[in-house]
Amino acid sequence: MTTSKIAVIVLAAGLGTRMKSKLSKVLHPLAGRPMINHLMETVDGLNPDEVTVVVGEYMNDVSEAVSPFPTAVQSERLGTAHAVLAARDFIADFEGNVLVLYGDTPLITLETLEAMLNARASLLDPAVVVLGFTPDDPSNYGRLFLGEDGVLEAIVEAKDATNEQLKIGLCNSGVMAIDGKVMWGLLDRVGKDNRKGEYYLTDIIKLARNDGRACVAIDGDVDELIGINSRIELAEAEAILQDRLRFQAMESGVSLTDPTTVFLCQDTKLGKDVLIGPNVFFGPGVTVGDGAVINAFCHIEGTEILSKASIGPFARLRPGTKISEGAKVGNFVEVKNALLESEAKVSHLSYIGDAQIGEGANIGAGTITCNYDGYLKSQTIIGKGAFVGSNTALVAPVTIGDGAIVGAGSTITKDVNADALSVTRAPQKSVDGWAKKKRKLKAVIKTKKKK
Repeated sequence: MTTSKIAVIVLAAGLGTRMKSKLSKVLHPLAGRPMINHLMETVDGLNPDEVTVVVGEYMNDVSEAVSPFPTAVQSERLGTAHAVLAARDFIADFEGNVLVLYGDTPLITLETLEAMLNARASLLDPAVVVLGFTPDDPSNYGRLFLGEDGVLEAIVEAKDATNEQLKIGLCNSGVMAIDGKVMWGLLDRVGKDNRKGEYYLTDIIKLARNDGRACVAIDGDVDELIGINSRIELAEAEAILQDRLRFQAMESGVSLTDPTTVFLCQDTKLGKDVLIGPNVFFGPGVTVGDGAVINAFCHIEGTEILSKASIGPFARLRPGTKISEGAKVGNFVEVKNALLESEAKVSHLSYIGDAQIGEGANIGAGTITCNYDGYLKSQTIIGKGAFVGSNTALVAPVTIGDGAIVGAGSTITKDVNADALSVTRAPQKSVDGWAKKKRKLKAVIKTKKKK
């Protein structure tokens, strides 16, 4: 890649009215984080010398999301050239390469940006490098006009194009790499003699050509250049990003039984030889160790799962959970803010919240840690090798000692000593012959009703 200095201007002032949302368009999430933050991570990978994000007035939420990158305010939305000019005070007198990117086009890759910078550094020394692409439906995109020598002659916006011009398939993505030495001079000469009465950034191509400078276009990948302006396009971008994340996971040694049904977050970390079943959802903040198994229909967020642990099927792991090596969380188990130490087992139909489950402990079906009294949450501690029988309620704060046994159906409100047995249930009572008498009585009643 070129060693010239790099500045980046990210345009993010759009209102996103088609999203029909109170949330700023560029803050809508992809793979668990705001779309603009995907782009800013890519920008950061360039190690740029200057970065400015252009936002609209009252878009403090976007400024906070992109921090520590500085933001410039475009007080009036008068077009893309006007938006770039809003960054002038931040990137004045910059003589390197200036990349102009868009906050609602977050899937562009570092490799593509480097290719644009390399094109800027070519012997042709183009004033502007434009990233083009060929979509299936080019109707709303500006068209790129190439001369016989392949040099970019002009860009015409779709609304200003003739029917003949609209037949061109090569379209403008909006992404540009510009020679910083001439950029402001070009922008100062952009007019608004067009149907929308706006200052088009695309007009700098013709201005640069008139100045005797070359301009070029390079081909980009359609999937990278999807612009997100509606919920439908947001879903399309999510599908593209999920395919990327799944591919990366499988390339790194993860097995996905049914890849298209697994939802990953951008920060999901998966070890080698992890096996993930169908219909698994990973929210933010999940780490899975080598050899762990995540069975079908699990929902996991904010959780650390260590090596060789087994989760699900139909398990829900909530933030603050840590599942240690070889531990098991079975079907229809919910765990929140809890530690399961190595080889501990909560096999089915239980809720474990604000708890610590000791090494090798076994929690029976239907066990509940009653962690909330309506005002405060308290902790349940279950010791190493303890056994808790089915349908037990552990009323926190409470401690079950190492090796202790809690009988099925108990409600435990006091600490249980190590190696002790604790049982709380009503005494069993049997009445011989009662069931037979009941059946006879019911049969008589049923016969009378039929008559």
